[in-house]
Amino acid sequence: MLIPEYELKAFLGNRQANPHGWLGMHPVTVEDVSGVVVRAFVRGAKTCAVVDLDAAGQPTFAMALLAGEGFFECFIPGRTEVFRYQLRYVTAWGEMHQVYNAYSFLPTLSEHDIHLFSEGNEHRIYEKLGAQARMLGDVPGVSFAVWAPNASRVSLVGNFNGWDARYHPMRPLGLSGVWELFVPGLGNGEVYKFALWDRQGVMRMKTDPYGNYYEAPPTNAAIVFDPRSYQWNDGAWLAHRRAQAGKLDRPLSIYEMHLGSWRRRLEDANRPFSYRELAPILADYVCELGFTHIELMPVNEHPFTGSWGYQVTGYFAPTQRYGTPDDFQFFVDHLHQRGLGVILDWVPAHFPRDSFALAEFDGTHLYEHEDPRLGAHMDWGTLIFNYGRNEVRCFLIASALSWFDRYHLDGLRVDAVASMLYLDYSRKEGEWIPNRFGGRENLEAIAFLKQVNGLVHHYHPGAVMIAEESTSYPGVTRDSADGGLGFDYKWNMGMMHDTLDYFSKDPIHRKWLQDKLTFGMLYHYSENFVTVYSHDEVVHLKASMLGKMGAGTMAEKAANLRALYGYVWTFPGKKLLFMGSEFGQRTEWNHDEALDWELCALPEHFGLQHLLRDLNRLYTGDPVLGAHDYDPAGFRWVNCNDAGQSVLSFLRMDDAQKTIYLIVGNFTPVTRSFYRVGVPQAGYWTEVLNTNAAEYGGTGIGNHGGRPSETEERDGFAQSVALTLPGLTTMVFKWTVQEAPKAPTAQS
Repeated sequence: MLIPEYELKAFLGNRQANPHGWLGMHPVTVEDVSGVVVRAFVRGAKTCAVVDLDAAGQPTFAMALLAGEGFFECFIPGRTEVFRYQLRYVTAWGEMHQVYNAYSFLPTLSEHDIHLFSEGNEHRIYEKLGAQARMLGDVPGVSFAVWAPNASRVSLVGNFNGWDARYHPMRPLGLSGVWELFVPGLGNGEVYKFALWDRQGVMRMKTDPYGNYYEAPPTNAAIVFDPRSYQWNDGAWLAHRRAQAGKLDRPLSIYEMHLGSWRRRLEDANRPFSYRELAPILADYVCELGFTHIELMPVNEHPFTGSWGYQVTGYFAPTQRYGTPDDFQFFVDHLHQRGLGVILDWVPAHFPRDSFALAEFDGTHLYEHEDPRLGAHMDWGTLIFNYGRNEVRCFLIASALSWFDRYHLDGLRVDAVASMLYLDYSRKEGEWIPNRFGGRENLEAIAFLKQVNGLVHHYHPGAVMIAEESTSYPGVTRDSADGGLGFDYKWNMGMMHDTLDYFSKDPIHRKWLQDKLTFGMLYHYSENFVTVYSHDEVVHLKASMLGKMGAGTMAEKAANLRALYGYVWTFPGKKLLFMGSEFGQRTEWNHDEALDWELCALPEHFGLQHLLRDLNRLYTGDPVLGAHDYDPAGFRWVNCNDAGQSVLSFLRMDDAQKTIYLIVGNFTPVTRSFYRVGVPQAGYWTEVLNTNAAEYGGTGIGNHGGRPSETEERDGFAQSVALTLPGLTTMVFKWTVQEAPKAPTAQS
């Protein structure tokens, strides 16, 4: 036996931190005889031999069994250089195998890779760490790498070694904190975890932070999966997206959804649809309703379904609940081919404390801050990333980029940005630590957000970054070079709260609340806003969108909701609506149940659905509405002061004012006849949309197709129109310049 007995015992007792120093093939001199020594630790092997692949006839050399657990050693004299070989072993059950030795390969990460990762600049680290199916020369296998700088040793465990941490200890790559091992012969479908020992010798079984695919809870193991094999068919969509880079003021109407509760297979134990099942059904529906994008609540792997995906444990993996990674790729690909963009909710603000995942990963607070005043999220019981640590920042940036690279997503909506920006977010005095300047801003998080936004735009032109940011932090959607955070869009939480507050009140009280509808214009052009009615507004006893619409009958609630949608879809700003709200879901959203699709058979619900379709077509079909959301010259109040009658009116127009829309809202149940509204141009004003139309479930009262202007001064204009304003209604009128006919030419 050439290996020292204490080193052998270290292998057998799970105490070996330098496996490549002993396993594999090494030149040695034994009693003045030069040769090579080969060692292997093979689970279940009864006998083992070295097969020389370089020599003629491929001779074999029997190995001595040093321990019944399968530790073998062989000295081959006269061979002074390492050569290519395989291990031929026979199990106790008589099965013969011939394999490469995992400990005969050089590291799969270069010094350059490690250097970039350590300084936080390896933007594609998801192709280096984790499990990577690859060929080393002509040898197929999987390389495994994990960052655990404070671990005393790390082993790879899985079905392939009986989950016995003795058989695949990993090597440390210098002082980088990265542990690595290439295992030949493995491929897609292998299930694995990492066994990590801390400095006190306590072992933790952890899943792979960079895993591409995971088992379902409670096992939560990572599964080897190569996401590069899918054959995409969305080249035309991606080319169009690149051509739209920088063009932010374009139609954007987003259908927000939770994949597991949109529709479910009631006949199949009420299970959710898979990615592949859902794609064509969803595309048909969303295209019919005229939305431009869908936004998915997080599909990143998460153990607790009740978190809706916002407590993430798999930052690089679509959840297994609905299929495999290539099933999700099919889903995105299909929607792209149908002309629909796909946006994903992404959660870099916090992560859960589950023991199998990131929390105290190597026995220390590796991904999170150690001090709970920085590292503990007070509202959600979760942990906060240490954005100042290079490797953590690299992890999060790579996560963002991987969703664009591997899954062709069109945007990320970044969750809970406000909680990232402020050190005192949801904390009392004494529960937070000021930054180095004594302020409350989280400087490291701010720098991270600027960096990730910049890199997404650099690598994926045309992709968008959207902030859910609920404060008045300045410059969220301004370029980072100008001091902004670099997002493309920001959720308009203020307008959402104001409009819902207004429409939730009995109409008799609305005359005191007119500012709820007008205040948003005071700050509208300070950011690139998306007006949102998201999932957060239809849960936790807040009622559904229909249920929020004040007192009254179901017909009155539906009329209020139609009026709200008409107002918002014609008011400047991009649009977002949560699933079910388009047809007036009556109950709050339940993540374990499908939407109440049977309601669509009822007139008020069917009508709401068709109104949303027509509003989307109006908004996306005319650049006056869809391409002037952020142009102050494209909006003007006509009369926002008639609070006594709860009526307001405004204009939307193009730069040349060749097309002008007049929007008039009457938000009490009283029908107002001969209500005069000023208009900037003489001519016929066509009624192009009336939320009280019979086809939408209304009474049908309107203006018989439109009204001609009259020379009667009103609202600062020389012309005006006398309108019939049905109660609880938003109306849209259109004027277009009448081009004079061209004079005939000599040829004609």
